[in-house]
Amino acid sequence: HDQGPRTRELMSENSGSTLPHRIVAAGVVFVAALALWQTLAIPKAALYATVGPEVFPKIVTAFLFACGIGLVIAAFRGGWAREQDGTITELGSLGLVLLGLILNAALIEYIGFILASTIMFTLVARGFGSTRWLRDASIGFTLAIISYVGFDRVLGYKIGSGLIESLI
Repeated sequence: HDQGPRTRELMSENSGSTLPHRIVAAGVVFVAALALWQTLAIPKAALYATVGPEVFPKIVTAFLFACGIGLVIAAFRGGWAREQDGTITELGSLGLVLLGLILNAALIEYIGFILASTIMFTLVARGFGSTRWLRDASIGFTLAIISYVGFDRVLGYKIGSGLIESLI
C-alpha cells in the first residue's frame, strides 16, 4: 500500500539518524553468520553421544540471529534509542561494564570464579541502570554458583577455584 508523503518524509529523516543502529544490527547478524560458519566446522560427535559439542554453539547462534534480526527491524523502524535524549551510550555506564569485565579477568585467579563473577555481574547491572546492589550481587552470586557447578562438577572443566569453590 502507498505510504503518505509525511510517512516517507519521516522515514527519510530517520534514515540518517538510524545509521549507527543499522550498522550495529548488521554487525550482530554478521557475528551470527560467523558463529554459524564456525559451528558447522565443529567435528560431529560419535554416534553414541546424545549431546555433542556443537549443540551449545548452535543455540547461541540461533539467539544471535534472533537478536540481530530484531535489531535490524528496530533500526529500520527508527532505532531502539529514539525516545532517549543524548547518545546511545553513556560513558559512565560503559565504564562500569568494562570495569566489571576487567576486574573479572584480573581477580578470577585470586578470589575464584564465583566471587569474581559476582563482582562482574553487579557492576554490569549497575552499568545498565540498576541501583539495587544487594539484589544484583545476590543474583550474580546465585548464577555464578550454578555456572561453577555446571562447568566444574558436571562437565569437569576447571574455571577458577577460590575460597567459596572449595566449600562446594
